Amino acid sequence: MRTLTRPSLGSQATCVKLEERTDASLVRTASAEPLNATSCVGLSSAHMVEGKHDSGQGEAAIGRIPVVSKDGTPLMPCTSTKARKLLELGKARKQWSKLGIFHIQLHFNPTNPTTQPLAIGVDSGSKFEGFSVVGTKDTVLNIMSEAVTWVSKAVKQRNQMRRGRRYRNTRRRPCRGNNRLHRGGFFPPSTKARWDAKLRIIKHLKTILPVKTIVVEDIKAWARKGQRRWNRNFSPLEVGKKYFYRELRKMGLVAILKTGIETQALRERFDLKKIVNKSKPIFESHCVDAWVLAASETDASHPTAKAIYYAIPLRWHRRQLHRLEAKGGVRRRYGGTLSLGLKKGTLVKHGKFGLCYVGGNRTSRLSLHSLSTGRRLTRDAKREDFKILTRIGFRTQFLPRINSGVSLFGSL
Repeated sequence: MRTLTRPSLGSQATCVKLEERTDASLVRTASAEPLNATSCVGLSSAHMVEGKHDSGQGEAAIGRIPVVSKDGTPLMPCTSTKARKLLELGKARKQWSKLGIFHIQLHFNPTNPTTQPLAIGVDSGSKFEGFSVVGTKDTVLNIMSEAVTWVSKAVKQRNQMRRGRRYRNTRRRPCRGNNRLHRGGFFPPSTKARWDAKLRIIKHLKTILPVKTIVVEDIKAWARKGQRRWNRNFSPLEVGKKYFYRELRKMGLVAILKTGIETQALRERFDLKKIVNKSKPIFESHCVDAWVLAASETDASHPTAKAIYYAIPLRWHRRQLHRLEAKGGVRRRYGGTLSLGLKKGTLVKHGKFGLCYVGGNRTSRLSLHSLSTGRRLTRDAKREDFKILTRIGFRTQFLPRINSGVSLFGSL
């Protein structure tokens, strides 16, 4: 697990098939009320933050706060000022999504709620991904996430451990797998894990935001006849993206595909720059492409918030009957997803360490880990020392825009 070291539709929406690329855009109704672009305050997953406008761009420190009704229906996001008032009046409560993003849940179901066009832009990458949720005027939120890159090595190690077990002079089971039969084509586990991570992020966003449209930069990686090495490296991308589009259709999302050339043209149209260093956790590394893709469908004029959420998928080691060689021939307990009855990755609020998540355990004590770095804070936490909030699948940290005038004035 990588450690982060630097915080350094309207009614006339056009539905398209996922297999086809189209330039159709959402059509807004005349009565659609735009998002308020004058608000500039926001909340992070760990704090309430207040930002100041940039006089040139009208940029806020953070976008909007997601809101869900009592029955869990996503509503239009609101400003942090309104969210704070709802919390103070007892009309809402604090919640965290499985993505680790703070939102509020109302204690009632609004009558005849209306929603405005919101679109998700997705910029795929080999090591990092960019996501941006944009409305007709305001930027709701930006997410930069690390891609799942450890699966291929884990599968290789698992195969080696299984192969070694089967040749030992001990009780064993015969190999029951037949990896030579791939009905419907071969789907590499590492490729599936990478696209599944993107689907989980979109699924979690869909539970707290009323999005219906997703704009994706389409990957072109055709297979070549007789080119075994080329096909081994690039054909999984085509298999993965088709799987991705099928799953989006099952979610009920309208997918609009753009080429890389179109994305570049959109950046020039909005006069935005993309930096070369893709690993830098700022808006201009990956989220800029995701923003222009989403804004091309909602007609937003410029990004009103360039702060990002930096998300790292949590990696859990499944139960392993036999570890690698250990001293004395005794292998220690390892793996599993439960710690004293709690799921690993449970988000809790500790009296001393604040927001953190549950890791492993020893005897009757639990390990708690930092949301920002993933480092272990303590290994002696008792169950009565913290309050359970929810279960998360990503370690998410809010990174305010550098030099945006952000000031922390209260903790949740």
